[in-house]
Amino acid sequence: MRIFQNAGLSPSYRARLVTLVAGIQQFDQQKDVFLNDRYGAAHILLPVYAGSPEAFFTNGDDESLQRAWALEHGLSKHVSLADILLAQIEHHKTDIFYNLDPFRYDASFVRRLPGHVKRKIAWRAAPGRIDFSGYDLVVCNFPSMRRLWEEQGARTAHFFPAHDPELDAVAANRNRDIDVLFFGGYSRHHQRRREILEAVASLSSRLRVVFHLDLSRYTPLAETPLGWFGPLRAVRRPRTIRNVSAPPVFGRAMYAELGRAKVVVNASIDMAGPDRGNMRCFETMGAGALLVSDSGNYPAPMRNGETMAVYDQPKDALKTIERRLDDGSWDSVGWAGNRVIREEYGKKRQFERFLELV
Repeated sequence: MRIFQNAGLSPSYRARLVTLVAGIQQFDQQKDVFLNDRYGAAHILLPVYAGSPEAFFTNGDDESLQRAWALEHGLSKHVSLADILLAQIEHHKTDIFYNLDPFRYDASFVRRLPGHVKRKIAWRAAPGRIDFSGYDLVVCNFPSMRRLWEEQGARTAHFFPAHDPELDAVAANRNRDIDVLFFGGYSRHHQRRREILEAVASLSSRLRVVFHLDLSRYTPLAETPLGWFGPLRAVRRPRTIRNVSAPPVFGRAMYAELGRAKVVVNASIDMAGPDRGNMRCFETMGAGALLVSDSGNYPAPMRNGETMAVYDQPKDALKTIERRLDDGSWDSVGWAGNRVIREEYGKKRQFERFLELV
């Protein structure tokens, strides 16, 4: 079975990747650098990391990577990224097309796929309207999202991120110098998150608190006098948050920060439904830190008080963090989280489930 997995890059990660691949021209070498950095590792299938000759992986929106492949295979320098991706699929003789970027490569692209592609599967776990009509299946681990896609006419199935075994070495470090860590986006879609972060930042008077924030592009302007009034206020950080802010981190740089943290705070975005268990939860628990996350519907292994901790209101998060740090139970619960993620959500089990779907 020949599996083709397509993913994509966030705009903020691109700057890091450009630095990592500087001076590297070849497609395979650029791809290997990306895979070694472990960005989005929870979603990358086991055969890709195992180097299986039947598995092909690319980031279809990575101009440098894709044009390297095009050049190596004699394509015009003017060919579109969509046409390069299609040529890769034809060259690979793909049986199963698994796409993590259906927003960019929707039904209009899928309808162009050659006949040897027997199954077309898309992952999508965020709200929004996408034409899935060309896909056989849309998968994610959030039931509310699946119901949304089904209302739009898609056939769906349960699938899940997986524990990255590279995090086990990170989890082994229990001598951690960051008390409370957060990393994630900060934009107008994160007003509830802002309330949580502002409350947690108040702990910085006695604890080491670090927020690696991926800021809205309007935030620098919002934090000048021009942003004190009007709509830009929604992306302006309160002083308490600015005082503990650091640049965003991705890939292995993010893993390194997780290995320094005792507690990692998670807060869903304003548009999220009732379901919880995003990639951040898997990464935090996989790294052996205590996950403190907002209330909602979690997968069974993510159990409040046993493998993680849940809060309802900002004041609840503060009390939980302080108690777990003061009595040292962040360590035992963090270890329990690492164990359950390894056992229940390993890469092997993820791929076995994938095979069931195809």
